[in-house]
Amino acid sequence: MGKITGFMEYERLEEGYKPVPERLSHYKEFVVGLTDEQAKVQGARCMDCGIPFCNNGCPVNNIIPDFNDLVYRQDWENAIAVLHSTNNFPEFTGRICPAPCEAACTLNVNDDPVGIKSIEHAIIDKAWAEGWVQPRPPKIKTGKKVAVVGSGPAGLAAAQQLARAGHDVTVFEKNDRVGGLLRYGIPDFKMEKWLIDRRMAQMQSEGVTFRTGVLVAAMPEEGPAAKVTNDAKQTVSPDQLLADFDAVLLTGGSEQSRDLPIPGRDLDGIHFAMEFLPQQNKVNAGDKLKKQLRADGKHVIVIGGGDTGSDCVGTSNRHGAASVTQFEVMPMPPEQENKELTWPYWPIKLRTSSSHEEGCTREFAISTKSFNGSKGKVTGLTTVQVEFKNGKLVEVPGTEKEYKADLVLLAMGFTNPVATVLDAFGVDKDARGNAKATTDFIGGYATNVPKVFAAGDMRRGQSLVVWAIREGRQAARAVDEFLMGFSDLPR
Repeated sequence: MGKITGFMEYERLEEGYKPVPERLSHYKEFVVGLTDEQAKVQGARCMDCGIPFCNNGCPVNNIIPDFNDLVYRQDWENAIAVLHSTNNFPEFTGRICPAPCEAACTLNVNDDPVGIKSIEHAIIDKAWAEGWVQPRPPKIKTGKKVAVVGSGPAGLAAAQQLARAGHDVTVFEKNDRVGGLLRYGIPDFKMEKWLIDRRMAQMQSEGVTFRTGVLVAAMPEEGPAAKVTNDAKQTVSPDQLLADFDAVLLTGGSEQSRDLPIPGRDLDGIHFAMEFLPQQNKVNAGDKLKKQLRADGKHVIVIGGGDTGSDCVGTSNRHGAASVTQFEVMPMPPEQENKELTWPYWPIKLRTSSSHEEGCTREFAISTKSFNGSKGKVTGLTTVQVEFKNGKLVEVPGTEKEYKADLVLLAMGFTNPVATVLDAFGVDKDARGNAKATTDFIGGYATNVPKVFAAGDMRRGQSLVVWAIREGRQAARAVDEFLMGFSDLPR
């Protein structure tokens, strides 16, 4: 695919970033995408490798060699048709997916992989600019009604697929705006939210109804670890949904934050990332918050070395934090993976995000022992270095250290979806607290409750946007088969 000798002739070209001082002054996206000519050259690097491991490396199984070849030939309209055949929202994945497809690229065995993500980004942005992305309402309506609970990427993908199959789809979202964790978990500087609004308008033209501010539950969430965005003004019971709809698909996010119950946890100034990040997104959207949680002039400690922690770093720097330090309990990974051992799988290696480059001290193999405070407010914390011994992390004697902190953000991941909705429906849960449902080709995504299905983070736990889209699409087919006895939707 692409140019036969392109991988030998052309080097990988990364998308660019606007200068740090400029991008720290706002919350807009700052990635500089490829030009048409640059995308053509990058598409030319796609090898005629025989077995495209990138397809299986991609959770939605994008037909990557085909759209790379089409971009190389500058056939952009067919490129978006190929891309949309497997991915409902490439403008989301083209911005925030970590690109496991590139790790699996055959060229990555001994060279830099094809820039698949940047090509995908270029395709979808050009498609919208040229007006090629249009509503696709069904020609025939089935008369069946489906409720989708949760409007994150899994819920949106499922809703769009089901609407195109002819069903009447209503999406219920507890927050004031559609998007789930896409809306309130991902900073605007990584993905601006008008992208969600644009897709929402397309889906409404295809027949999808959105109901925001509606909590589907028997009771509200309780407890400090369940502090998530919730703007619900109305509660709808599971019994009502089961009575009004022919099928119900649960696609809520994994929002139960992992806590750190150590001495001093009750001090003021210690917050979950999902208390901090959504507030800034709301302000960016024009909301007025009386007491926004901010990092201005503060010494910020972010506990957790993943993407959510990185998002806290970028937001804190935009607030004007005095300093930002990020803790990771695991040892510092190698800067370059051993490809002979890891390819084509996702490798463990040091990953430096754009937020880290904006200003951040990173500490590895460090564990927090206690939070310290004065007059009820956090003023610092005590840490110790850790190392692996006999397969366990143990403290290294004599390595205790004090860090100053005015704001501590807990970004250690999420354990499971908030249990309220699952308990209200009576859905069985697995050992991790997720909805218990298989991905089997027959009867997949169905829970133990008749008519009730589950997909995305609600079923598999905390994961990537691209995995949520995959599960939403597959669950849509399962629901369609349940309602009609067969399905033409792709799986």
